Amino acid sequence: MPEDFSPNTTLPAATDRRVRSLVSKVPEVTALFWVIKVLTTGMGETTSDYLAHTIDPVIAVGIGAVCFAAALALQFSVKRYIPWVYWLAVAMVSVFGTMAADVLHVGLGIPYVASTIFYAVVLAAVFFLWHRTEKTLSIHSIHSPRREMFYWAAVLATFALGTAAGDLTAVTLQLGYLGSGVLFAVVIAVPALAYWKFGLKAIPAFWAAYIVTRPLGASFADWMGVSHARGGLDWGTAPVSLGWAAAIVVLVAVLAALQRRTKAQTGA
Repeated sequence: MPEDFSPNTTLPAATDRRVRSLVSKVPEVTALFWVIKVLTTGMGETTSDYLAHTIDPVIAVGIGAVCFAAALALQFSVKRYIPWVYWLAVAMVSVFGTMAADVLHVGLGIPYVASTIFYAVVLAAVFFLWHRTEKTLSIHSIHSPRREMFYWAAVLATFALGTAAGDLTAVTLQLGYLGSGVLFAVVIAVPALAYWKFGLKAIPAFWAAYIVTRPLGASFADWMGVSHARGGLDWGTAPVSLGWAAAIVVLVAVLAALQRRTKAQTGA
């Protein structure tokens, strides 16, 4: 049985997942979860770039920080997983996480290799402290404030790491944005294949894939937004951000409808 329920609880698997989704602060991991996650990464990348090139970068970072803090405060204030609240927080983490990574390179001149290593160390430290304190890194156990704080610290670190890694492959290794997107599309299949075919545990498989979604989505969004001279489609960062944001809104509405149906079925 799942670790969050009493050993005496005996529920069918489908019912078990529905009940668990109603007490957790994070969503169930489904195909729709991964699609929305990738969309938030791309939206965050191009939105960050748009703000940084439209207004003063310091002001842009300040706006990003305020929106991130407000969205996270809202997420912590609710008692259960609410689709639009959760995904708003993820979207704001995406924007601010991109800015945090860009500050090291653009603002401080730190090479992408160094910033990638730095954020990898930060993420490893978060995972170490989380596991040492809570004895698990499972997202199915996010039902206490302390575990939720560790969860969001890990999420922010994955966004910053993924941003730096995506820029490393696209710029430093000169793969370009489309090439980087294809590369990370292949890489994200590795933990999935290892989980399905070779017995990799669910928790490391999830977090490995979660990290890769950041450079995957961001690379394709950058490819759509940047100029032809930089190897892109030249659609512009603003239109790409709006288009990906619209897709997120539609899919989150679908999640909300599914959640209402789940509540009706379980009588919650």
